[in-house]
Amino acid sequence: MTRVGLDRLLAEVDRLRGRRYALLAHQASVSATWELAHRALAGRARAPALLLAPEHGFYGVEQDMVPARERADPWTGIPVISLYGDDAQSLRPSPSVLADVDLVVIDLADVGARYYTFAATAVWTAEVALAAGREVWILDRPNPLGGEVVEGNLVSPGLESFVSAFSLPARHGLTLAELVLLEASRRGWDRDALEVFRLDGWRRESLALDGSTPWIAPSPNMPSATTALLYPGLCLIEATELSEGRGTTRPFALVGAPGIDAPALVAALEALEEPGVRFLPALFRPQFQKHAGVVCAGFEVVVVDPRAVRPYRLGVRLLATLAAELGDAFAWRRQPYEFVTDTPAIDLLAGTPELRRIVERRAGGGGEELLLWIDSWTADEASFRRERACHLLYPASGSSGAATGAGQ
Repeated sequence: MTRVGLDRLLAEVDRLRGRRYALLAHQASVSATWELAHRALAGRARAPALLLAPEHGFYGVEQDMVPARERADPWTGIPVISLYGDDAQSLRPSPSVLADVDLVVIDLADVGARYYTFAATAVWTAEVALAAGREVWILDRPNPLGGEVVEGNLVSPGLESFVSAFSLPARHGLTLAELVLLEASRRGWDRDALEVFRLDGWRRESLALDGSTPWIAPSPNMPSATTALLYPGLCLIEATELSEGRGTTRPFALVGAPGIDAPALVAALEALEEPGVRFLPALFRPQFQKHAGVVCAGFEVVVVDPRAVRPYRLGVRLLATLAAELGDAFAWRRQPYEFVTDTPAIDLLAGTPELRRIVERRAGGGGEELLLWIDSWTADEASFRRERACHLLYPASGSSGAATGAGQ
């Protein structure tokens, strides 16, 4: 079993004695002895002076794009500051929040996709803390999608947002600590004030679906490791008026809307022959969000070979096929998306307007233009691999050791 950064800190917990620290964590920040991070630290050294909560709240109660209103932890009484409120300014702690602490400890379970907002919260919190002269400790956790596969285009300048905050492929293959170290290098941070508590027993080829680490949902719509694997592609459905399965027990595996000819759509999707997945006609009724209370017809994505799946490629080919097959019944999301009102949600997620333009031409998932764009990712992926190389902390099979990088 993998030993996470929290466990390493607990083994050296005397380092916290006499410190006033804030803890950015959530309900998936759990130790090897199945204790929540703040309770484990309080029981062995000193309780955090302050809890910082990412999107969904400290206990993952709220749905996406819903402000969290916590004020104190119900079991310890520790004050809680939400880093997801009513506007974009709420996504970073104000320096005044950290006035009474000398250290910020960050322990978040990420899912390895560019859109997942916890990475932005971690980096922005670290940035504010370091600028205020505070130390920052990152307690690392595994990337459930592994660390070998890199997939997708980089974000175009000017399209950065909460869901594409950094220049990363959609599937970046970094642990949260590696991602923070990469951004630290890009931003010229003082690395002496930033410390990483590394993982033990995790290798880059490991997937959460291997069972090496028990799955604890890091957010309400990430119930399984299979969901996390599909997310880098199926999250693109959020940018449409189709349901992406929120409000069901299979978010990011179910896709549909009322009135779709599900068998015909599945036949078109099966013709794509995307590796590692199959498609089943499906009926489902979302209990909230898009098409709430209405029976939707569509499909379920079934993972049959996790290591063969390329989720981002799958997602963009699904979008193009849906647009071609559904015609006028296919529409982009028009509501504001993560505090952005002047840019289509699909451009924010894809990090480029190119995908939207290709899909709008209704060429289908097998169209030459789309496949050429997919092939163009190779240059971005290679560039990113070169940039990230010196920040990797963990080896792959056959490697003689971890790459050079800061760490505890």
